[in-house]
Amino acid sequence: MTIAFTFPGQGSQAVGMGKDLADAFAEARAVFEEVDAALGENLSKTMWEGPDDSLTLTANAQPALMAVSMAVVRVLEAQGYKVWEKAAFVAGHSLGEYSAHAAAGTFTIADAARLLRVRGNAMQAAVPAGEGAMAAIIGLDDAGVQAACDEAAAHGPCQIANDNGGGQIVISGGRQAVEAAADIARANGAKLAKLLAVSAPFHSSLMAPAADAMAEALANVRVSEPMVPVIANVTVAPVTGADAIIETLVKQVTGQVRWRETVQWLAAQGVTNLVEAGSGKVLTGLARRIDRSVDAVAISTPADIEAFLEKNA
Repeated sequence: MTIAFTFPGQGSQAVGMGKDLADAFAEARAVFEEVDAALGENLSKTMWEGPDDSLTLTANAQPALMAVSMAVVRVLEAQGYKVWEKAAFVAGHSLGEYSAHAAAGTFTIADAARLLRVRGNAMQAAVPAGEGAMAAIIGLDDAGVQAACDEAAAHGPCQIANDNGGGQIVISGGRQAVEAAADIARANGAKLAKLLAVSAPFHSSLMAPAADAMAEALANVRVSEPMVPVIANVTVAPVTGADAIIETLVKQVTGQVRWRETVQWLAAQGVTNLVEAGSGKVLTGLARRIDRSVDAVAISTPADIEAFLEKNA
């Protein structure tokens, strides 16, 4: 059995996430306390009590999701299962790449929280409300979606933001261009082309100001060598060395999350089991659609951890 750990991105948040871990394990409580202290606020209260619209804010959802992922990792470690020893690789979807780096020891939990707060604020501020958009395209291949984006580019920036696998591709850019690309995709046979309820056009060229903000923020934190290979979203390859790690994380702000290729790459390296650590089961569902030969499981609760350790002690 060869295991890789994956870490979820924005959209997996839910009010109450991580509360049962904090109630059951001192190690989880310590993670949430560390994140609260790093941000200088009681983010865990928002995570556990809401309201939902506060948790959904990009600047809150990003460090909150990392906190839950790292709570799972720290509890596993306390039970004798060290992710950096047991996993062949780690990878995360968008903000989850920071969780992967925290699990690998690249960043401290506190630094990861502060970086994600900067990232969330910068991504939100990069484009005035209403000027950007994202849309999910289902039923067209990568080339078909790219062709729709190219044709719609006459209306403004439009590009593939996420190739999630299972026939789901997300596009991002200027609202007029994204709406045009969605219309073109439908005309070309897409089963679904739907605008998403998001607050900004993430992973598009319009996020360039946020990429600049992340370059500055990353230059001011300690970047350690990962203890387990981290697969970068934008290169679908292990990344090592501080300069390369910073470069891939900066490029990721405006670049594509190549998740389908990431799962396929992991399978090609002999990974047989994918473990999603953190809130929700989005990546587990995607993995099953991308490659059914890989066993995928999600861990987010004390019961999940107990069941996982019984099989993988």
